[in-house]
Amino acid sequence: MANLAFGAIKAQHAQQRTSMQVAADRLNDAAASPRFLLGHLLWFVGWILWNSGALGLDPFDPYPFGFLTLVVSLEAIFLSIFVLMAQKRESAIAELREEISLQVSVRMEQEVTKTLQLVAGLYTRLGHKVAEDAELREMLQPLDIHAVEQRLMAQIEAAGRRVDCNSPAA
Repeated sequence: MANLAFGAIKAQHAQQRTSMQVAADRLNDAAASPRFLLGHLLWFVGWILWNSGALGLDPFDPYPFGFLTLVVSLEAIFLSIFVLMAQKRESAIAELREEISLQVSVRMEQEVTKTLQLVAGLYTRLGHKVAEDAELREMLQPLDIHAVEQRLMAQIEAAGRRVDCNSPAA
């Protein structure tokens, strides 16, 4: 079911793409193909052979192939822009998926805690003492998301300090 929801998110974003985003996606698909690589290989070899005089043709871009360098540089700039556009859109979709997963996980944690509280109530009615089980007592408390976040941030900072201390520049 979750995969269907994630698929629906991607489909919804695909329908909302601008014409520039559609063009970027198509260009990325084409540029990531073996045909694109082979075409460029043939183009470069042909250009170099033609302009080095190996084919007996008059060179229009003699060595060191300044015009070829210009064309290839411009192509690289535009390709990288289109790739970045596609990556930005995919990143936004991934962040949305992650946020949805987090919200669902928090909701599931709340439901499990409530279920444990109900079971503990039944446990108490049967004459058992919940207070004797420290782990269960902890599980009966609602999850403090802010405390979890603070612990994680402290661990990340501590790990960063350890890396800084172990770096050659330190």
